Amino acid sequence: RESIVVMARNQEKRQLLLNRLWQAKQDEGKVKDRRPFLATDCSDLKEAEKWRQQVIRQVSKKVSQIQNPGLGEYRIRDLNDEINKLLREKGHWQDRILELGGPDYYKIGPKMIDHEGKEVPGNRGYKYFGAAKDLPGVRELFEKEPTKSARKTRGELARNVDADYYGYRDDDDDVLIPLEHEQEKKVISLAVKKWQEGKESGELDEEEDIYAVVDDGSDNEDVAMVTESSVGIEGKSLVAHVSVPSQEEIEKMIIDKKKQELLNQYASDTLVQQETEARTLLGL
Repeated sequence: RESIVVMARNQEKRQLLLNRLWQAKQDEGKVKDRRPFLATDCSDLKEAEKWRQQVIRQVSKKVSQIQNPGLGEYRIRDLNDEINKLLREKGHWQDRILELGGPDYYKIGPKMIDHEGKEVPGNRGYKYFGAAKDLPGVRELFEKEPTKSARKTRGELARNVDADYYGYRDDDDDVLIPLEHEQEKKVISLAVKKWQEGKESGELDEEEDIYAVVDDGSDNEDVAMVTESSVGIEGKSLVAHVSVPSQEEIEKMIIDKKKQELLNQYASDTLVQQETEARTLLGL
C-alpha cells in the first residue's frame, strides 16, 4: 500500500511539472499585461473596465479568505488592509471610467462586497471584513454604548406630584377606614352610656334651652321679632332676630335700582337733579 501511495505522489509531481512546462511554452513571446499603477495612465475605456473587473475579482477572493478565523490575527489584519486598498483602487478605476465616458458604476454597480464590510463609527472609509470584525480591540469599537436616560425637567417631575406623593391617600387602603368606623362606634356608645348614667344619678346640670327667647325689654325698631312657621326641636317655634324684608320690598328695591341705572345712562345731570328734588318735595 505504501508503494502505491509513493507512485501516485510521483505521478502527481510529474503531471504538475508538465503543466508548468506547457504553460511556459504558451506564454513564450507574449508580454503579460500589468495593471497600471495609476488609473489616469489608462486612456482606453475597455481597458479601464477590464482592470476594474480584475480588481473586483481580487477583492472577492480576499473577502472569501478572510472569513476563516483560523488564519491568525496578523494574517487577518493584512488581508483586511489589502481589501481596503483594493476597494480604494476600484474607486479610482470607476472615476476613470466615468471620465472616459463610461457608465457610472457608483449608481449601477453591485455593492454586495461593500455591504459586507463594516465601518467603525467616526472612522469613515476603512472597513472591517469577516473575521477582522472579531479581532481584539475591534470588537469593542462596534459595541454600542448604553443609551443614557434623558434627565427629566422640573416640569416633568411636577406632573407626577399628586395627593399620593404627600401621603394624603395613605388611609384609603380599605383596611384602616373600617377599623376607624368600628372604634368610632365604640367611643360613641361609651359616651352615650356615660351620659345616661350621669343623668340618672343627677350629676349632670339641666341642659340650657338654646331655642328659648329672652325678652330684655328692648324696643329697637331695627330688630323685628318674626316668628317662622317652621317648628324646631320639641315643637318650639324658631324666631329670627334680624329684619327680613318682604317680597314686595325686594321687588321695589330692584325696580328703583334699574331706574337709577337707566337715568345715569341716558339722562343728563340736570335732569337727574331735578327729578331728585321733585321726589324729595313729594316725600318719595
